[in-house]
Formats: sequence, C-alpha cells, structure tokens
Amino acid sequence: MSISIKAVTYRNLGWDSAADLYLPPGFDPARRYPALVSTHPIGSCKEQTSGKVYARGLAAEGFVVLAFDASFQGASGGEPRFIEDPALRVSDIRFAIDYLQSLPYVDAGRIGAIGICGGGGYAVHAAMTDYRIKALAAITGVNFGRLMREGFSQFDPVGALEAMAGQRAAEAQGAARHLISYLPASVAEARQAGITDIDVLEATDYYKTPRGQQPNGAGSGLLSFNGAAMAWDAFQQAERLLTQPLMVVMGDKPGGFGAYRDGWDIYGRAASPVKQMVLVEGCSHYDLYDQPEPVAQALARLAPFFHEHLPEGQA
Repeated sequence: MSISIKAVTYRNLGWDSAADLYLPPGFDPARRYPALVSTHPIGSCKEQTSGKVYARGLAAEGFVVLAFDASFQGASGGEPRFIEDPALRVSDIRFAIDYLQSLPYVDAGRIGAIGICGGGGYAVHAAMTDYRIKALAAITGVNFGRLMREGFSQFDPVGALEAMAGQRAAEAQGAARHLISYLPASVAEARQAGITDIDVLEATDYYKTPRGQQPNGAGSGLLSFNGAAMAWDAFQQAERLLTQPLMVVMGDKPGGFGAYRDGWDIYGRAASPVKQMVLVEGCSHYDLYDQPEPVAQALARLAPFFHEHLPEGQA
C-alpha cells in the first residue's frame, strides 16, 4: 500500500493557504491519526523537501502530514508576493494546526511539528506559543533572524536596514518592487565569484537545478520586507517556554547558514525535559534535504520519536 496526497486549501488571515495533505498507507477516514505540520525552508515550497521528502516519509510511518506553502509564497494567497516575515510564517503554522484540528480523522491532542532549515526555526518559535504542538523536530534548523543579521546582510545589519528603508520608501511612492535572490544563478557562477561556502554551493545546486528546482521555490524575497527578520530571534524565551519534547537533526559538516551552530544553540537552551540530538555523520545541511542515506537516517529517528511523544490517549 502507498500513501496518498490530497491538495487542500484553508482560510488564513485574509487569504487562502495552499497545502498538500499526505495520508498514510491504508488510510481509513473512520480512524483518528496523529498529525504533523511540515514547514518549508526560506524561499522554498511544499513540493520540495518539506513535502515530497519529509511529509511523504512520515506519512509512510502512519502520520497525517500537512505540508503547506507560506503566505505570500508558492500557491498560497497574499499580496505582495515573496514576503518573508517571521511573524507571518509562525502564524501560518498556527493556521495549519487549525486546519488539521478540523479534520475528523486527526486526533487533535496528537499534533506535532517539523520544519526544515528556516522552517525549523519557525517550528521552534511556534511551539513556544502554541501548546497544541505536543512534540517537534527541527531538521537542519536555522534561526533566520540571526542569519539575516549576519551572513545575509554581509554582517552589516544597519547598512542593510538602511537599504531596505530606502527601497520601501521608493515603493511607497510607486517604484517597482525589488525582488532579490538569496542564491547565485548557478554553481558555476558562484564558483566564478569566489564563493566556497558549502551551504551556498549546495543550496544553489538544490534550488537551481533539476535536483530540487520548482517554479514556486526559487529562493527569492522582497528586499523591502526583509527588515522584519532583523530584530527577530527564533529561540527567544526557549529557556522558559519551549517545554515540549524536542528533536534536533543536523549534519556534522558546518556551513555558512549556521544550522550546526543553531542546532546546538536550541538544544542547549530549550527547557524541554525531553530533548534529543541526532547528528548525522559526514552530512551537510543540504544532504538532509533530499539525499537518500542522510534522509533515511533522519526518518529512522523522527518516526519513533513522534510515535513515542504523540501516543494514543494523549490529551
């Protein structure tokens, strides 16, 4: 028996969210299943790693999994397009949980969350303020606020904010919106520019080639709206408010996007009495997006973790 995938939409703040609902083998609508929300990386979409890799893999293990497109991105609604605002991304997770709880075959007391890359940081932050999330996992998770203040602003956040303010002022007076790509156009172009960082090169290989390329997940964002992330911290108050069982999955090859650093950071800071670190040896950030062996190792730990912490009878 194989899993089935159902395209769904549900109401968000003032627009519709688009998602793929992954149903386990032998799905029986008369049963009540544990469920997971799967949050995609920055500039990604539900057809990439959050859906076709992790939602599919965990649905095969008996979970109903909702992989959604962020508001203003992918097939979800919201204007202008390509906004990356952490507060809205965390709100998206709450609306995804609302939708899951409306399904008669989902056990509302057995909902967990996963997130990949920036989505891992968003899942952590959502869990701190939405205790409907009973367990969570950050897969090569990144604190997007830190990344914006550091690498994505060339370690000049004040200068970047000044540029964003100027662009937003111009747009308010009718100028065209400025869409930026977080990545080079190709690996060859990146190497020609002298880029050697493993995360940038492998991200470009994933997003800009048939390996992971999708029309709705091209790694783009509006410059004028990126300022929302600059003062944001995915892990703020984790020492007090993150109490759910937590699993951190990451490779042991550090890269410029900082998942290795952020993984140990949230693992150390979380108040969760139950927390597990899964360090996949010989593995990079983007190996955990889609490479069979690292993904298999991650899923082999994720599925038992969620079965243990989303048990039948949990309120």
